[in-house]
Amino acid sequence: MNTRRPLDNSKAPAALSVSLNDDKSFFSVGLEDGFRIYNARTCDAVASQVDLNGGIGSAEMVDRTNFLALVGGGKQPKFPQNKVIIWDDRKKTKVLTLEFRAAIQRVRISRTHIVVVLLNSVNLYKFSTTPEKLGAFETTNNPFGLCCLGKRLLCFPGRTPGHVQLVELASRNISILPAHSAPLRALDLSLDEAVCATASEKGTLLRVWSTANCSRLAELRRGVDPAAVFSLAISPNSTYLAVTSDKSTLHLFDLPPLRGSSGSGGGGGGGGAGNRAASPSIGGSDGGGPNWEVVSSEGYPLGAASNANKKYGIFSTMPLMPRVVTDTYSLASAHFEIGEEPEGWTPAGGLGKVGASPSRSVPIPGVPGGRPPKGVIGWLNDETMIVLGAGHDARWEQFSLRLGEEGRRFLARDGWRRYME
Repeated sequence: MNTRRPLDNSKAPAALSVSLNDDKSFFSVGLEDGFRIYNARTCDAVASQVDLNGGIGSAEMVDRTNFLALVGGGKQPKFPQNKVIIWDDRKKTKVLTLEFRAAIQRVRISRTHIVVVLLNSVNLYKFSTTPEKLGAFETTNNPFGLCCLGKRLLCFPGRTPGHVQLVELASRNISILPAHSAPLRALDLSLDEAVCATASEKGTLLRVWSTANCSRLAELRRGVDPAAVFSLAISPNSTYLAVTSDKSTLHLFDLPPLRGSSGSGGGGGGGGAGNRAASPSIGGSDGGGPNWEVVSSEGYPLGAASNANKKYGIFSTMPLMPRVVTDTYSLASAHFEIGEEPEGWTPAGGLGKVGASPSRSVPIPGVPGGRPPKGVIGWLNDETMIVLGAGHDARWEQFSLRLGEEGRRFLARDGWRRYME
């Protein structure tokens, strides 16, 4: 009689990975037997599942085209983890293959470039019928495959833990952001590529940087207790920064206005190309809602109080107060669902309940970070965002920023779905 407990008595996660395309209009999901593509606004599948008879650990859409970058993953990978497959979903066939000597952590792709992230390097290619290698950049250990690809900039971890490399795609010139002293956990680049946001493994402080001169624009406090930051996302107009963590909380922060191109102008009134609108309206593009110039999150006129998002109000302005009192906190927060997962599996990659199978702590092959991602943020417009999660309990949630009593802003959950059902 066999009395040994099975090493793994749970099924593999239904969704191995989830990833948004460039304009956040679609998201692709890697599965144990293929992949699916969904409309980000409605959470409806845009086509039937593509069955490949093998696992896909990562599926990245090329803008709104029929091309995807696939990496094998899961229990029975369709492709080796050291190969990137460019897939034509219209013809249902692979059209390009890039092979490497090490496992691929993540792929970023646009209409012009392919970026392949390995554990200790980032490889840049020109996207063409015969991809041309444009450069290879050494990095510190990058197990989460952190990388952001824009139209003119590429950013990823530096060779020193906690640093960020900014690469100009045209010239391949490199700038360094000394972002944190601890290794990076999350990274985002704004739509206009003027702002970069970072978080370290500690997860208490978020930092915001200018990509033009590598200066620090803001330091924001997510919380006092350490946390694993899942995702950072700058709003399309660079007015807000959204962040999720393993605390199952979505935080929203105000971002400071960018200075003029000369570096000496005021916040929202300068005429530099990097400036954003100083007063976007709530409630959509029709301008039907109140104007953000009216009040801040604490009821002060914007620009009239520097402690508008200070958690401890007037005490934050007193001298010799500790940093946890004087730091800038989120203007609003909301709970999002991480989802119930099989026994022995947790989003942070550790063990769950006591007595759970140790084999579940082994990273899933081909999946960025080794675990189905949670809390992936995508902005639908300047006031509405979605939060995506993979795993068995794969969810889509939509949140919007609203104006409440006394001019206070808050996050409301508009709806949610289990998109694998």
